[in-house]
Amino acid sequence: MKISRRSLMGLAVFAGLGMAVNAPAQAFEPVKPIDFIIMAGKGGGADKMARLMQTIVEKHNMASKPLIPINKPGGSGAEALVHVQNAKDQDHTIMVTLNSFYTTPMRQPGLGVDSLKFAPVARMAEDTFLLWVHKDAGLTTFDQWVDHVKSVGDKWVMGGTGKLQEDQLITDFLNANFDLKMKYVPYKGGGTVAKQVAGKHINSSVNNPSEIEGFYNAGVAIPLVSFTKDRLEKFPNAPTMTEKGQNFAYFMQRSVVGAPGMSADAQAYYTSLFRKVYDSQEWQD
Repeated sequence: MKISRRSLMGLAVFAGLGMAVNAPAQAFEPVKPIDFIIMAGKGGGADKMARLMQTIVEKHNMASKPLIPINKPGGSGAEALVHVQNAKDQDHTIMVTLNSFYTTPMRQPGLGVDSLKFAPVARMAEDTFLLWVHKDAGLTTFDQWVDHVKSVGDKWVMGGTGKLQEDQLITDFLNANFDLKMKYVPYKGGGTVAKQVAGKHINSSVNNPSEIEGFYNAGVAIPLVSFTKDRLEKFPNAPTMTEKGQNFAYFMQRSVVGAPGMSADAQAYYTSLFRKVYDSQEWQD
């Protein structure tokens, strides 16, 4: 199934609007630990986000019961989506999402998952993407990278998280618009992808900054271009696609949703909880 950028953004806007609604008075308190499902593998952006939020909630005693992070990365998020849709206790099941929350059900209709039936809780952030190579590649600019990748054709391997989702969409964009023939290899999480770049097992990636920051700080990973509207403050030497003649930017929505069928009181409780997390100094930092 072809997924237009307009369709994806329309769905994302729907989620944002749903999360902006004022919550009703709360009459719910969790009575047991809360399953906090992560639709990606350990070490990736969604995983780091969930565990940071868990830490903030525990540090400030924001919830009466703990959040229990559970990674379910299979099938580009399909495993997590089906698990949460079929949750037996909807009021104690929430999930961290990324763009595959929308795209995976659209390209796998056989799952029987409707993203719009999940309970909107909180839209927490929009994450960014950059193109990364190992320092030993000897490539210091995007133009050098394009010329080199053209010369090696499908021998150049781009690693990413999952099939037919964020990282592969960007890889397909680069192949189509710069006449490249990169091979795309999917992994279950952005943390694994970053390690593959650092270990020189793949040639490049389009990791989120949080996933590869440690290798960047160590001087191992080099950012060559950012898929943002403006240059990122932390990576001032990475030009944007606009600077390279392409009107293209791509962002990852980072949200929390509840299981379909969650009660209105529980939804209000979690919206209030993640508002506190969002407003915390740790999250803003």
